[in-house]
Amino acid sequence: MPVEIRVPELGESVTDATVGRWLKKEGEAVKRGEPIVEVETDKINFEIEAEQDGVLQSIVKGEGETVGVGDVIGMIAEGDGRAAEPEAAAEEQPQEAGEEAPAEEERPKEKEAPTEAAEEGFRASPSVRRLAQEYGVDLAEVSGTGSGGRITREDVERLIRERSRPAAAPEENGRREERPAPPPAPERAPAAGREALEERVRFSRRRQTIAQRLVESQRNAAMLTTFNEVDMSAVMDLRRRRKEEFQERTGARLGFMSFFTKASVAALKAFPQVNAELAGNELILKKYYDIGVAVSTDEGLVVPVVRDADKKNFAEIEKEIADLATRAREGRLTLEDLRGGTFTITNGGVFGSLFSTPILTLPQVAILGMHKVQERPVVVGGEIQVRPMMYVALSYDHRVIDGAEAVSFLVRIKELVEDPETLLLEG
Repeated sequence: MPVEIRVPELGESVTDATVGRWLKKEGEAVKRGEPIVEVETDKINFEIEAEQDGVLQSIVKGEGETVGVGDVIGMIAEGDGRAAEPEAAAEEQPQEAGEEAPAEEERPKEKEAPTEAAEEGFRASPSVRRLAQEYGVDLAEVSGTGSGGRITREDVERLIRERSRPAAAPEENGRREERPAPPPAPERAPAAGREALEERVRFSRRRQTIAQRLVESQRNAAMLTTFNEVDMSAVMDLRRRRKEEFQERTGARLGFMSFFTKASVAALKAFPQVNAELAGNELILKKYYDIGVAVSTDEGLVVPVVRDADKKNFAEIEKEIADLATRAREGRLTLEDLRGGTFTITNGGVFGSLFSTPILTLPQVAILGMHKVQERPVVVGGEIQVRPMMYVALSYDHRVIDGAEAVSFLVRIKELVEDPETLLLEG
């Protein structure tokens, strides 16, 4: 009997999704456990796997259609995806009088069901497979360097670059043979109108949700931003002296994020209204510290959460942030990784941003923005010195947090980061 392909439970507060891309066509063979369709939600993309061996009999919901939990989006029938047996075909269609049946060797050979490419799909994320498809790269030809032989985006890009290199001309008598330049491509006739120079790309479910929430945040909160600057000399000196020992002892790299995460937790304890949520006429003060860390991916910005950051040391925070960022870029985050969060940190400095105003992640009431470290002249003890400085920004909901409280919160973070020993004691 045919098996229905249904949309599974999507997690807390997620009730619908969008069909992203079918990985199989109708009539193609599928194997149990093989991904057959990508589904997009406002938080993550995931793949639905086949529950049995068979053939994708029908696609009920096409790409871009909105579906709900439990909806049937396709059907899998029994079979192997190959053409009907010649003997069966002969029985169904009787021969004309006097017509002889074809000899055994003249019968068309059965076409093997493609399995190798399907197996390759297990070793690459959806975004990597899309890149390979765009450039005509067969994943069977790519050597994966990721965990467990997983094919990464860099592996595919490396093969694309190798293919794009011009072949060297053969040498003759010790000299390289000069080849005439290829004739110029014929000019294409100009298209009528500017539409021919446009490309329409479907806005992914995640991008739609990001856009919607950004507009909601601007419309529904009295958002204001305050700024300060942090002298990173002490942190950078500490990292320079201790990073190798730290990595050897813990297996984690000592970055800036652990310092700012620990400083944020200490500041949130000192100013509890910054770690709150406005629900109607009530303010929910949260006495746990789940810190969201913004990560940029091919599909848009996601904010996985470091839970109970107040109970983790520097090494545990660094390891967890690195793991969340890797899984975010490979499309392996779960809904649980993204759920909740009481305060968010975003680091535009990794892209070279010097100054920005981050937008709130509702229902949170504040977000901290880090920026690029840049050497600038500053006055220290009455003298001008060159110091590595970072601008920091705190965007906050003015309905909940007063200006004096927001400024004091940001000053507290500045003090802690500029004095890492105090930060260790606070932690």
